[in-house]
Amino acid sequence: MQKLTSPKKMTRQDIKTLSLSSLGGMLEFYDFIIFVFFAKVFQELFFPANLSPFWSSLNVYGAFAAGYFARPLGGIIMAHFGDKKGRKNVFMLSILLMVIPTLVLGLMPTFNLIGYAAPIVLLLIRILQGIAIGGELPGAWVFVVEHSSKHNAGTNLGLVTASVVGGILLGSIVTVIIYAAFSTEAIHSYAWRIPFILGGVFGVISIYLRRFLHETPIFKEMQKEKSLSALPLKTVFKNHKLGFVVNMAMTWLLTACVIILLLLVPNFMQDSLKIEKEITIYMQMSAIVCMCIGCVVIGYFSDKIGPITCMIIASIGLAISSYLFINAIYAPTYTLANIWTLYIILTLFSGITVLTPIIGTQCFPASVRFSGLSSSYNIAYAIFGGLTPIIASTFHKSMHSGLAIYFLVVIVIALLAMPLFIKARRKVEF
Repeated sequence: MQKLTSPKKMTRQDIKTLSLSSLGGMLEFYDFIIFVFFAKVFQELFFPANLSPFWSSLNVYGAFAAGYFARPLGGIIMAHFGDKKGRKNVFMLSILLMVIPTLVLGLMPTFNLIGYAAPIVLLLIRILQGIAIGGELPGAWVFVVEHSSKHNAGTNLGLVTASVVGGILLGSIVTVIIYAAFSTEAIHSYAWRIPFILGGVFGVISIYLRRFLHETPIFKEMQKEKSLSALPLKTVFKNHKLGFVVNMAMTWLLTACVIILLLLVPNFMQDSLKIEKEITIYMQMSAIVCMCIGCVVIGYFSDKIGPITCMIIASIGLAISSYLFINAIYAPTYTLANIWTLYIILTLFSGITVLTPIIGTQCFPASVRFSGLSSSYNIAYAIFGGLTPIIASTFHKSMHSGLAIYFLVVIVIALLAMPLFIKARRKVEF
């Protein structure tokens, strides 16, 4: 394959591309994640009143999980067209697929008005959102890295990844405002709709902003040279299996950091430390901010000392801090200040998640980069994103040290993938 050139330095247009991609990713991830913050409301409004709390809760989280299981389908299909028709076109499609279902969810009637059609529509909405998010994040990573030079790709991917994680923070802030501004009765009556209608507005803003994006120089060059792959996914499985395995291992590490540290640990702390929910919400917000900072810092240093060296250093920090923190939240001898400090240190190291796109984009050549990155990322996320909450919750209830051991196992597997990454990268003219 003829070597495709990356831009030498960031132009003003590239800076605008990075800004718009980051903002759009944050707003779209807000649309996807806001559902979980109002899960209890959906449990009560979208299912029969005579259903036991266990089954209604299971149904709501089943609908949430459906979004994750739909990610591989969306990721594979949109990545195929992204490698054949252009990155920008898929970028626009993913946000459109997110906006429409989010607006419908904010406006749709509840079980009292349309009966069993309510949970069915809820499930379909989550599936469409899952398809959209499946193409969004890998698409954003590919889009940005192909607008970057080799010397600042890690930093730019750090900024984009931090912005997407910031979508969780935005969801937390909106949730806190809603619960502070409205009574429980008002929230169940109408106020629960506000975050989703707001999400629809965010989506429309994202669609407008993405009109100003330009196709990546690398894709334009492939079009000009007619070097596009006819069946990108087939090429991935035929020639880049090592890269596929490496990115799955890195995605497993990403799911452990995001799902356990940001989404599950606040609930675990509330249960084990017997603290008020408001405190855990503020702890969660601080953790999200620290992970965002960690993504940018580790992304920056990956440009300076290389992703493998960053991976080794950050893995050591993550392993030690996760062990100390997880043991602290179940020990009676630690103060809340001690635990909060350890949580901040741990989530700074969890910025290691940015190495997933940094390493993943280097595992595949440009002609199949979107398909290789998206398929491996989304398949791994569907598997480990589905299993991680079950494993973590089981350890939380029965074997506290198991949570620390799980983290250590995931970190070791990601580190063991580094020799495979070296081999995979040698096959790619990046």
